[in-house]
Amino acid sequence: MDHDRASPTIAVLLPCYNEEAAIAQTVAGFRAALPHATIYVYDNNSRDRTVEVARAAGAVVRTERMQGKGNVVRRMFADVDADLYVMADGDATYDPDIAPNLVVRLVSEGLDMIVGTRVHEAADAYRRGHVLGNRAMTSLLARLFGRSFTDIFSGYRIFSRRFVKSFPALSAGFEIETEISVHALELKMPVGEAETRYLARPEGSASKLNTYRDGLRIARTIATLYRIERPLWFFGAVGLLLTAVALLLSIPLFITYAQTGLVPRLPTAILAMGLVIVAVLNLFAGLVLDTVVRGRREMKRLAYLAVPGPSATAEMKAVALAPTPLHAPAGAPM
Repeated sequence: MDHDRASPTIAVLLPCYNEEAAIAQTVAGFRAALPHATIYVYDNNSRDRTVEVARAAGAVVRTERMQGKGNVVRRMFADVDADLYVMADGDATYDPDIAPNLVVRLVSEGLDMIVGTRVHEAADAYRRGHVLGNRAMTSLLARLFGRSFTDIFSGYRIFSRRFVKSFPALSAGFEIETEISVHALELKMPVGEAETRYLARPEGSASKLNTYRDGLRIARTIATLYRIERPLWFFGAVGLLLTAVALLLSIPLFITYAQTGLVPRLPTAILAMGLVIVAVLNLFAGLVLDTVVRGRREMKRLAYLAVPGPSATAEMKAVALAPTPLHAPAGAPM
């Protein structure tokens, strides 16, 4: 496909699982907001009429058999070829009317991703447990990686082509949003955020999220990504902890030796020495892996730079695609 800078293509990506009650409304909303975009619905083994309803609504319907949102996103990013991507959930909770604004902003500011931070107006739109979990995980991500997003779990995102085609999606489930955020932070991509309304689900549509189960999976994903992306700090912390334990075990030994000139608790001395050795090995493992990660990050950066980003000529076309006058929601950082 020859990517004409003056005629960018826009793809709307909607991963779905049992969204018969909401998918038609979602497709219609994005069709009205972005009339020239191609809308893709990727069904993930739905047991209801999601496929039939989405196809009747005019979407291009495809199927991913491997269960989990991460698997669906990986398939979407691999299969769909476009210049700009709008990703949202198929449950009609995200506001499609702001999509043209976000597309124009992505292009005009040369960004690679815009995250739609959710502002919930209905009490039942965003459960309290999810709000608290989101804040905790967002804070944790900021502490681990130095910076973060306001809403790392938002499924409403606008991507450039070079983000999508350089993202090695590895997650299988709902932790995919965390991996996307870490990918942007690690490569220091130009990104932005914009407030968007988060609406209650339509009647008959139910959330598939489990606050505690998915929260644990996301926390595990952050820990794994930290081990992979920050090996020196991760293994250095393990080594420091082992050294501290060894020193605590050694204090009584040193006191006894100073008083008697003997080391009566030989097993404790051997254990302390073993802990120090393992601590040193952790430190060197972290140093070696840090070099490997640096080289891998350089390769990812080169793959990212090999794909052209949004252009100013594309902006003109994006403005023409907007069916309504551009406006920003109150408080949005435009």
